Amino acid sequence: MISIQGVSKSFGSNKAVDSISFEANDREILVILGTSGCGKTTTLKMINRLIETDRGNILIDGKNIRDQKPESLRKNIGFVMQHAGLFPHYNVAQNIAIVPNLLKWDKEKTTKRTLELLEKLHLTEDLLKFFPHELSGGQQQRIGIARALIADTPVLLMDEPFGALDTITKSAIHNEFKNLDELKNKTSILVTHDVVEAFELGHRICLMDKGRIVQIGAPAEILYHPVNNFVKEFFANNRLMLEYKIASVKSVESFLRKPLSLQAKEQLTKNATIWETLQIFSTDNVYNEDYDELLQAFNHYRKLQTV
Repeated sequence: MISIQGVSKSFGSNKAVDSISFEANDREILVILGTSGCGKTTTLKMINRLIETDRGNILIDGKNIRDQKPESLRKNIGFVMQHAGLFPHYNVAQNIAIVPNLLKWDKEKTTKRTLELLEKLHLTEDLLKFFPHELSGGQQQRIGIARALIADTPVLLMDEPFGALDTITKSAIHNEFKNLDELKNKTSILVTHDVVEAFELGHRICLMDKGRIVQIGAPAEILYHPVNNFVKEFFANNRLMLEYKIASVKSVESFLRKPLSLQAKEQLTKNATIWETLQIFSTDNVYNEDYDELLQAFNHYRKLQTV
């Protein structure tokens, strides 16, 4: 668990982070969301001491990070930078092996772990000899994730990891990322300005503005129970899409007038969202009745959430 306790940071007269407190729990992805300049990246970088705090404390599993040398602290933290952050003069294999080399892993262990991650991230072994400039944006980002995950550290920090990708590539990587076994036992914090990304990946969302935390909570809580007009307006442009993405088929089943067809059910995963399901149904006329039925059930469901 990561505990942020009354942390502040100023750069000259600019107060980037203003006495914030929150906790990121074990086995969750906490998303820090906000517009440029709100303090989210500064907050993230203070956790691994790339930026030092002015005031307050940061604890990881009950230990104050100030009591550890920065280089020792960072060996237990995976870090995914903006635009992948790969070293241009290292090939893919060398980039991924940076932390294992610091930890003095033998070559066989590093190679085995590297190949495991390549498979999980849908990358081919032949890419290991490539240099970053020879890769696509999506490939670079996957390599950045592999480098951060290889040592299986208990903490994972991600700074706008998918920000430079096109929508289609970003969606594909989101799905791969969410299904990684490596995330199940980590405390993960992801910084983004992308509202949809926050709702797709975050178990909880911490919304910041002008260096302060405005609201923190589960996606449904922050969307349906905003604490003020700022929160409400922040999500207004994407609201319907976000509602589709956080509601599951299971959550609206009781509002169905008749069950979905067996054929439709066979197309759905256990935790399929309304968004995913409508995408499937809209591509095939066979599911027209299921589509209409599910949409009506969802509309009944969402009315109750906004009361």
